[in-house]
Parts: sequence; structure tokens; C-alpha cells
Amino acid sequence: MQEILVLYYSHRGSVRALAEQIAIGIHQVPGAVARVRTVPRVSTVCEAVEDEIPADGPAYVEPRDLVECAGLALGSPTRFGNMAAPMKYFLDGLAGEWANGALIGKPACVFSSSASQHGGQESTLLTMMVPLLHHGMMLLGIPYSETRLNTTRSGGSPYGATHVAGMDGLPVLTADEIELARAQGRRLAEVTLRLAGER
Repeated sequence: MQEILVLYYSHRGSVRALAEQIAIGIHQVPGAVARVRTVPRVSTVCEAVEDEIPADGPAYVEPRDLVECAGLALGSPTRFGNMAAPMKYFLDGLAGEWANGALIGKPACVFSSSASQHGGQESTLLTMMVPLLHHGMMLLGIPYSETRLNTTRSGGSPYGATHVAGMDGLPVLTADEIELARAQGRRLAEVTLRLAGER
């Protein structure tokens, strides 16, 4: 089995909902399994730390999760057109993995959520790709053969799965958003298996 890391930060649950659908897509491909992890919040108070184990949901990511994974799906909510601080903070601490080439040649994709249709989702996806390129990863989007990219009136992008949460921040995905997230997970799993010589 090829393990694919689904790593995300979620503030109100929308990115977590996308991560769950991407994981379902990964599990739909025989020979692939998702390892779902999250990152802890950061604080402006240096002494503040999160509990070592989250109160609910998946475990916090450790650098070894990146080393052990065969592929990566990375997700964050949009913060002024960029990823949220907790995800950036985690990525900024991976100098050792970068120096050791732990992610070179592995496939990756990105996903995001914002409050509004034009809230910076695509720029968030693009900026999330930059550190992955520095790590030598191979980036995957969602091709237009996924017809829902042409019909969605909510989230969805060729750069990656997205969700439009609305101003109330509801983490309820539309049918298009669900299918595009699952399609992204399937594509990541299929490419991961091909690169591993299993397809």
C-alpha cells in the first residue's frame, strides 16, 4: 500500500471537510491509503502551546509523516490570498527535510477554502505550491476532463479543490465541491502508484 499524506489546517471546518473528501478519493484507488494529519494553531503569545494531542480529529503532523509518505495533499484556508499562518509556520520549519531531499520526486496537490467566491482561493493555491516546488515535488491540478470544473457555481479550480464557505463559514460542501475533491484525491493516488511502478 502506498500511503499518501493529507495534511491540512482548518479553522471552521471547511478545509477539514475537503481533506476528508480527498482522503475518500485516495481510498477509492486500490493500493493507496490516506494518512490524514493536521497542524496546531499558532499564537502571538510565545509561551502558548497547543496540547500534544488534538481534542478531536486527526493527529498533528510530524516531519516523519512527510518522509514516510509517497504523495502529499496540502490544504489551508485562505488568508488574504495566502495560506493560513499555522500551515506556513509548519512549512517554514522543514529546512532539514529540504536539505535531505525527503520530498524530491513525490507528487503533490493543494486545496483551499475561502468565505467568498473571489476571496483569493486561486492565489492561495498558487502560493502553497511554491514551497512544494522548493522541496522538489511534482504538482498536480485538476484537469478539465473533470466536467464539474465547467459547471460548478461554488468551489473548484484547475489548481486544486476549493470550497466557498460563505460569510457564515459553513463547512457544508456542494456536490460539485465533493466530487472535485474526490477526483483530486483519486488523481493523486493514481499518479503516486504509477510513480511507484505499481500501475
